[in-house]
Amino acid sequence: MKYYSTNGKAPLADLQKAVVKGLAEDRGLYMPEQIHKLPQAFFDNIQDMSFQDIAYNVAVSFFGDDVDPDGLQDLVYDTLSFDCPIVKVEDNIYTLELFHGPTLAFKDVGARFMARLLQFFINRSNETHKTVNVLVATSGDTGSAVANGFLGVEGIHVYVLYPKGKVSPIQECQFTTLGKNITAIEVDGVFDDCQALVKSAFMDEELNKHMKLTSANSINVARFLPQAFYYFNAYARIKKLGMADNLVMCVPSGNFGNICAALFGHEMGLPINRFIAANNANDIFYNYLQTGKYEPKPSKQTLANAMDVGDPSNFARIYDLYGKSHEKISSLISGATYSDDQIRDTMRQCYKDTGYILDPHGACGYRALKEGLRPGEVGIFCETAHPAKFKEKVDDILGIDIPIPERLQAFMNGKKQSVPMSKDFSDFKKYLLSK
Repeated sequence: MKYYSTNGKAPLADLQKAVVKGLAEDRGLYMPEQIHKLPQAFFDNIQDMSFQDIAYNVAVSFFGDDVDPDGLQDLVYDTLSFDCPIVKVEDNIYTLELFHGPTLAFKDVGARFMARLLQFFINRSNETHKTVNVLVATSGDTGSAVANGFLGVEGIHVYVLYPKGKVSPIQECQFTTLGKNITAIEVDGVFDDCQALVKSAFMDEELNKHMKLTSANSINVARFLPQAFYYFNAYARIKKLGMADNLVMCVPSGNFGNICAALFGHEMGLPINRFIAANNANDIFYNYLQTGKYEPKPSKQTLANAMDVGDPSNFARIYDLYGKSHEKISSLISGATYSDDQIRDTMRQCYKDTGYILDPHGACGYRALKEGLRPGEVGIFCETAHPAKFKEKVDDILGIDIPIPERLQAFMNGKKQSVPMSKDFSDFKKYLLSK
């Protein structure tokens, strides 16, 4: 499989180059030249398959040209050591709980898969490698998932860039207390500043001569594509219940890697009728759906901080996937946007009516689905992170004392280690050149 750039000015790349480089030379995002349809027999029997077996079949379609079957099977089965159940919240509304991985967030699958795939390519290469340096910008959950997915992986060092004071205390603990091959960089800015530093580093010739760089944000094909596994598994579980005939999937969206993976699944034949992208007050994609104009803005700080993105990178992939057609995109995907007050109201009402505890991101998905579901449809919204990761917010809004799972508590007992950094690229470059 060859990969091309969404900007159309970079040479084609194989999977190894796309994974190791992360971003194309023209600053575009890599896209596979082909998306293979899965056979009908796969969908006919999917309800009787395990999550691991489902994921392996999807992975073969994505990566089978570049990774041998046994190696790919080992990679998938090692990555998916947990399940992601669907839970009924109310009539015709289910949630896909994506928070059963090591850091209790949906990005665990993509991060672990990419770590293993990157290590596979490093080991397979005949050249003498310097350390591969992974740069990742995070608005919350990406940093913890990537840091823990890559922790202790030989030959790889991870730099997590995060906006000072704009991630939850528990999220921050998950990537600032690890040490070893993980360095946390606390940027005096917002997520978009962190993302800009990462992209500028990839394009800097002097820096790339000094050190080998790649990214573990969803701009990397190995990070976002494995998230499609979730949606095939959700379809299998809802089909087992006999409710998959008119299915709607609602995805809380920030940098749009998660919904982008779902859309790739749809192109592979996954029978989901339509999608809803649920935003917080950062409504750039919602406005695009209404107007046909994509107009990035500075991100706003909200309760749903992991979605505080003012220029979502993966919009470029969605735009490319549907031939830059606003009509095609808006016919398949609808949007919703919610203020902090609406998020709070939704969390309270859902807890009162159903007893289900939403985190602020899942609240956007739940409300968008509840308001947007049509007669005869069944909807699944993604609950992307365990509500205890936002304990202060959830406790205050719901008036409860949500227990902290042992895995999260262990992070909180560690000592914070971080490097303060301005949002000026020259400062970041100087820092990296010193390594």
